[in-house]
Amino acid sequence: MKHRRLSITLYLVVAFLYWVSLFLYVPTLSSYAESKTHSLAVVGIVLSMYGLWQALIRIPLGITADWLGRRKPFVILGLALAGLGAWILGEADSATGLIIGRALTGLAAGAWVPLIVLFNTLFPRHETIRATTFLTLANSIGRVLATSLTGTLNNLGGFKLTFILATAVAGLSIVLLLPVSEQRQPANPPSVTSLVQLVTRKDVLLPTLLAALLQYVNWTATLSFIPILVKQLGGTGVTQSLYVSVNIGLVVLGNLTVAAIVYRTGIRRLLYLGFIILAAGLGVVALSPSLLILFGGQVLLGLAEGVLYPTLMGLSIRFVVDAERTTAMGLHQAVYALGTFAGPWFSGLLAAAIGLQPMFGITAFACLVVSLFLTTQLELLSTSNKLVQS
Repeated sequence: MKHRRLSITLYLVVAFLYWVSLFLYVPTLSSYAESKTHSLAVVGIVLSMYGLWQALIRIPLGITADWLGRRKPFVILGLALAGLGAWILGEADSATGLIIGRALTGLAAGAWVPLIVLFNTLFPRHETIRATTFLTLANSIGRVLATSLTGTLNNLGGFKLTFILATAVAGLSIVLLLPVSEQRQPANPPSVTSLVQLVTRKDVLLPTLLAALLQYVNWTATLSFIPILVKQLGGTGVTQSLYVSVNIGLVVLGNLTVAAIVYRTGIRRLLYLGFIILAAGLGVVALSPSLLILFGGQVLLGLAEGVLYPTLMGLSIRFVVDAERTTAMGLHQAVYALGTFAGPWFSGLLAAAIGLQPMFGITAFACLVVSLFLTTQLELLSTSNKLVQS
């Protein structure tokens, strides 16, 4: 019992530091990239590399980890790439350097797949959603701390200081993870048939598509173009940092809400409520004439993400056997990473063509329609298979 508690604690601390290293520079990364490229379309491409490369790595990573029965080495590799990518971003003097650095941090984000599965091995199967909520809470707290410091650190040492500290934090997380033991799982050689069966399982696919939509919105809004809108409305670097931190702070509140009420309220109701709030937050951003009203949109977006993210992640592996869980989580995160890629990329092109706030309005409408359709399909599946407990 003591060993289990120590392992849980260390994994939570590592998860916290992992996300600090990935997000310490994020609130002003779009402005930093814009200062070197002077093009919203190019900024969108740079930012989209994070999503593209994590989408490409996560399924192969999940398959390999299940094949070897080992997950911890891949987590350590991801932490190392987080530090290297941050260092390259800080040293970049062109779009090419920014793209390479951001791509490496995208590969680093692939470590979230084995880290989640490792953590879940410490909990019984019926507590999967609760376990992912705890780990997501460490994720959210790490991102809140990191993003709340960005503006102040920029004032103290310029953009470069945040990248240096992100590299150092990644190194510290590796040191803390090294002594944690891993219970090796039986090797599970990859099979095309089993992979196809997994990909086509609706209980895995539907939550995954909804998670991709959530990430599309999150990376379009909070982590890419709202900071630029804050600047256009008169905000400073500290204001940009504050807005992202408040958003992620509300993610923490959403995480706590899920942990407390998920089994009483029901997953179906949480999904409907979460996506309605998400679309409403985008609508507020689209219509914001001032920083104060824009702040309200950030609050709604953060609360919605906090409710939806752990719920969808836990749901995607809830009924998957242990030997295929890392692959399933790799699939889930690879597909939702496509939203992380497509959000900055497509929204950057759209914003360059029609303007930032009209882009947010179109995104709000599309989010509402698609999310309600997919959630209804998941509800129909749960009714026929008794998949989701309400």
